[in-house]
Amino acid sequence: MADPKPFIFVCGPDDFLVGRLGRERYDALAREIDDEFSRETISGFANNVAEVETAVNQFREALQTISMFGGRRLVWLKDVNFLADTVTSRAESTLKQVEALQELLTNNDPANVAVLITAAPIDRRRSFPKWAEKNGDFTLVGGDGDASALAGVIVEECKTLGVTIEPGAIELLLAKVGANTRLLIEEVRKLSTSIDEGAAIGEDAVAELTPNVAEGDFFEAAEAFFSGDITWTLTALKRHFFNGGDSRPILSALQNRNRILIQVRALVDAGDARLGGRGLDGLKQAAGKYADHFVGATAKSGYNVFTQNAWYVGKLASGGKLPTTRRLIDNQQEFLNAFEEIIRRPNEQEDVLRDMAVRCLAA
Repeated sequence: MADPKPFIFVCGPDDFLVGRLGRERYDALAREIDDEFSRETISGFANNVAEVETAVNQFREALQTISMFGGRRLVWLKDVNFLADTVTSRAESTLKQVEALQELLTNNDPANVAVLITAAPIDRRRSFPKWAEKNGDFTLVGGDGDASALAGVIVEECKTLGVTIEPGAIELLLAKVGANTRLLIEEVRKLSTSIDEGAAIGEDAVAELTPNVAEGDFFEAAEAFFSGDITWTLTALKRHFFNGGDSRPILSALQNRNRILIQVRALVDAGDARLGGRGLDGLKQAAGKYADHFVGATAKSGYNVFTQNAWYVGKLASGGKLPTTRRLIDNQQEFLNAFEEIIRRPNEQEDVLRDMAVRCLAA
């Protein structure tokens, strides 16, 4: 039997998935180390360099602590966030602390101390994750953040709940909720209570019960607009304003999606990606090619297509024919003009958006 690794390292882009698997690994270890005084959890979440140093020092002290009853100890360094691509993570002082952490892990004897580290997100270009993969019990959760990882979360939760879900329902759920893992799981739990025993969660249930979080409450108007269906778009706008809605969130939803589509169009035209059945194929590879232009921009944003879910982006782009670059740029200008017109005519917001939609979709 191979010698046990000196530490367990669970990481990935999604803190919820990493935390959930980390909890499972911790619980399994805790069953072997049943003395609660021999188990210690340390927060690795740091907002600045000083907090990184505090976390590493606490971890060092935990490794050096001797069990009260002489048995094996369990130390969990959880929620580590200083291995990502952030200002704090790139600081020289943080890099020195990471080197110190690596030395502690190298010298750890797993027979005396079981070490578990959970980290999200991480920058896999850095040396530490590569070293951890080679020297530790390494697990990458949802590595590329694509639809298969998210769909897997949905299917796994359904298994846990003892229900099944139709493939079309999975796609619709991802389209409506987006890459929000926590919310996906909560929606699956909710949907599982709405179906009869032995039945599967279907598209109808998702359409009726799941809110349109991915595009805010303005999903229908944006979906209709980018499908190119002018009748549906005008109907959606009418419904929105009939319910007392405001124009600003609709414009925001349109602009956000249009920004993403401009980037998709550029990638497709350059041959760096293509629309396929699994979404935007090649997005991950293109991210590596253009990473230098997005240094530090790791938060999910319509300004950076590489922070988006590949399947979801493909779904946005393939909902209708992908517009030309010229059309997308003209759309963006029309959205700006509409915003300025609404400032001048605040009591005629629906008319302004209707006129804008007709100009864009009739072109």
